[in-house]
Amino acid sequence: MSKVTKVVLAYSGGLDTSAIIPWLKENYDCEVVAFVADVGQGAVELEGIEEKAIASGASSCYIADLKEEMVADYIYPSLKTGAIYEGKYLLGTSMARPIIAKAQVECALAVGADAVCHGCTGKGNDQVRFEGAYAALAPQLTVIAPWREWDLRSREALLDYLAERDIPCTASLEKIYSRDANAWHISTEGGVLEDTWNQSNELCWVWTKDPEDAPEKAETVSILVEKGEVVAVDGEAMSPFNALTYLNEKGAEHGVGRIDIVENRLVGIKSRGCYETPGGTIMNEALRAVEQLVLDKESYEFRETVGLKASHLIYDGRWFTPLCKSMLAAADELAQDVSGEVVVKLYKGQATVIQKRSVNSLYSEEFATFGEDEVYDHSHAGGFIRLYSLASRIRALNTQKKQK
Repeated sequence: MSKVTKVVLAYSGGLDTSAIIPWLKENYDCEVVAFVADVGQGAVELEGIEEKAIASGASSCYIADLKEEMVADYIYPSLKTGAIYEGKYLLGTSMARPIIAKAQVECALAVGADAVCHGCTGKGNDQVRFEGAYAALAPQLTVIAPWREWDLRSREALLDYLAERDIPCTASLEKIYSRDANAWHISTEGGVLEDTWNQSNELCWVWTKDPEDAPEKAETVSILVEKGEVVAVDGEAMSPFNALTYLNEKGAEHGVGRIDIVENRLVGIKSRGCYETPGGTIMNEALRAVEQLVLDKESYEFRETVGLKASHLIYDGRWFTPLCKSMLAAADELAQDVSGEVVVKLYKGQATVIQKRSVNSLYSEEFATFGEDEVYDHSHAGGFIRLYSLASRIRALNTQKKQK
């Protein structure tokens, strides 16, 4: 393997990546460029991050604003598929990783780096997501994964490592929970959650109000959907990121979007996490409501199949693959008529669609009514059912002949 001279590190400013910068310089004798992705994690996490990277030994720090692109080009297409991993998880971390890795690779190619590096552990899904993207986009780059190489195995060891080198760090031993945030969601793992018999406590939830403490009065939001994408909220046209931000605030106030799950990681380990996706939960409910009006039975069934497959592709880090591209294309085609208006009621942790309409709706009150109508001849159903069940009838007749 050729010698590494310049590495672009996916840098978060946390304890792990702060230690990785000097570790890379010492073990690979290379220049380290810090790459920071702004995916909507918030100003607090990004404050002073460039100075922190330089103080840790990086030669430079690049910050890429990916918020709008992530929502428009990764979250919205995923929403169209209806992808929900294992029935509950709206894929918050999973959808952020491909765009971060893509932008990191672009940075590496732009600065002439010959390697990329991430701070993911050897137990989690993110190492697969990052490295799967690297392989698909720039297989010529060397990949360095310190957690699979170094002997620093604890938070205390990392803090000691930095202290020995006089590298400033605001982290402490008291950190209990591991969190990951972006515009779509925030996840919380560790602490009391490591025992599945423990109930989550107030420290496990960051964005959303406890539904029991949410307002006693319900609130409604009106959402306009065009071709499977939210384009306006409460009568105001919004960009994808702004619509999500607006709905995050509304949903969080009412405790919407909380889940506490045990999921199957790709590497075979089960993990427990508390995820908060307030705006995403509202958007998902709105899109599914318009689909109910517009898609026929077979199309809806196929969309559910696409959603199930897409959820695993996205979760498993296979965004930049032909199969994932095909699933997204299928969902986009199905969404061409998914346009309409939905009213969602927010109350005590629930986002409930209470009104929906679409110019493309296949729902007909004339046909669906339980009252008297002049458009449906009930006698026609008999012939349909006889043909529909013909195979079952023939099978039963054959069985009766064999028994004689």
